Amino acid sequence: MNIESHEHTALRAAVAALGHRHGRGYVREELWAEAAKLGYLGVNLPEEHGGGGGGMAELSIVLEELGAAGCPLLMMVVSPAICGTVIARFGTDGQKEQWLPGLADGTRTMAFGITEPDAGSNSHRITTTARRTEDGWILNGRKVFISGVDIADATLIVGRTEDARSGRLKPCLFIVPRDAPGFQRSQIDMELHAQEKQFELVLDDVRLPDDALVGDEDAGLLQLFAGLNPERIMTAAFAIGMGRYALAKAVGYAKTRQVWKDPIGAHQAIAHPLAQAHIELELARLMMQKAAALYDAGDDTGAGEAANMAKYAAGEACVRAVDQSVHTLGGNGLTREYGLASLITAARVAQIAPVSREMILNYVSHQSLGLPKSY
Repeated sequence: MNIESHEHTALRAAVAALGHRHGRGYVREELWAEAAKLGYLGVNLPEEHGGGGGGMAELSIVLEELGAAGCPLLMMVVSPAICGTVIARFGTDGQKEQWLPGLADGTRTMAFGITEPDAGSNSHRITTTARRTEDGWILNGRKVFISGVDIADATLIVGRTEDARSGRLKPCLFIVPRDAPGFQRSQIDMELHAQEKQFELVLDDVRLPDDALVGDEDAGLLQLFAGLNPERIMTAAFAIGMGRYALAKAVGYAKTRQVWKDPIGAHQAIAHPLAQAHIELELARLMMQKAAALYDAGDDTGAGEAANMAKYAAGEACVRAVDQSVHTLGGNGLTREYGLASLITAARVAQIAPVSREMILNYVSHQSLGLPKSY
């Protein structure tokens, strides 16, 4: 029995076919354009703005299946999932008209800037500030590990405005065009080999118009987490897809590789760890599906818990699946021919970003279990 709907099963098969046509040697721009043309990139965005009218359930299927085919599109986590969702939920009519059709058809891309050198995962310590002027805003601050800024038309920056009543700083989101004066980027030299590059950003008196602010200045964390929950769901999809890709390579190898008289997959020492990896990936997918269903139903609180759990489970399962797959191939697992060695580094991203597994455990112990906060 398939617990997915017929529509979801059909979407999964169609995206898998697209992914396998491109494969591990994919060109990001070509795959992005074809996925957009087929309606996959904007499947979660509103129909009235050129999207598919679906949600995180559909978008996570797209990313998972592309990853399972060896060609994950990392910017899907950022552009349609975070930025598209935030603008669709909280943007003005003008912002929706300006950005959503392009995000849906792939002609426009948006990056997301929250992480800072000194704040890490603590969104309450963000120091990028936004000061109101007579005709708009002035932003100052720094961001780090921001994906795809060089290919993005704009970056959705998380800054902090000052509450005149309390004097406290509260998070707000601003659309910063790539060519805005004072908006500087420098590429970070990463050991990770990915088609999407990482950047450090400096915002030096970046002047923005009034309509650069997304949503209500007083909404604060509500709008921020409307983007962060989809980010966690999509990171889980990214990890599950990668784990499935590695596992399929290992299973294929174990079925045909013979050292003595039987294929090595006939031996429990090889078969059982691969079976365990498969089970863990399937369990992670179930939690991801739960998180997506809750988010799409409008349950932000329930989705927050499930999205964090899904991201944690998928990250752990992905790392173990990749490690066991490389180990199954032995020396071949480290060759370029089989394409698994580079996943050793890539898999760690799912445990580290966008929030570490330790911070998720902090969240679950405090929010889910009611234990005293440790930070």
